[in-house]
Amino acid sequence: MSGPLEQLDQAIARELAVDGRCSFTDLAERVGLSVSAVHQRVRRLEQRGVIQGYVARLDSEQIGLPLTALISLTPNDPAAPDDYPQRIEHIREIESCYSVAGDESYILLVRVASPRDLEDLLRRIREAAKVSTRTTVVLSTPFEGRPPTV
Repeated sequence: MSGPLEQLDQAIARELAVDGRCSFTDLAERVGLSVSAVHQRVRRLEQRGVIQGYVARLDSEQIGLPLTALISLTPNDPAAPDDYPQRIEHIREIESCYSVAGDESYILLVRVASPRDLEDLLRRIREAAKVSTRTTVVLSTPFEGRPPTV
């Protein structure tokens, strides 16, 4: 990636982070450019990897995954290669994997249907990655997925 974003590209990225379904016409109006200029800039932002995609955010409870947990991974063998993300990337319940500083190596964000499913998921993670886990169950989520400040 080349240097920091120009002010207009920052404005476009900010608007799309808030509303990824915004039309080029509305986007052009919001940032003060022509529709064709906005379209070109959005295409460039996509090519540069600034915009990595467009997704629908789903209500996990309504799709049958009401239990959210954070799982910290600690290697059983500190001398083992640090390839844990590759060992667990096939596990679909893992929504995010964060490499972190501290006692743990990684923290996972997972969503499952029930405590029994969480227990099964923990077993599969331990077996696949050869790690110990520490789990924090989320009781509620006052906010999540806020767009970054650009």
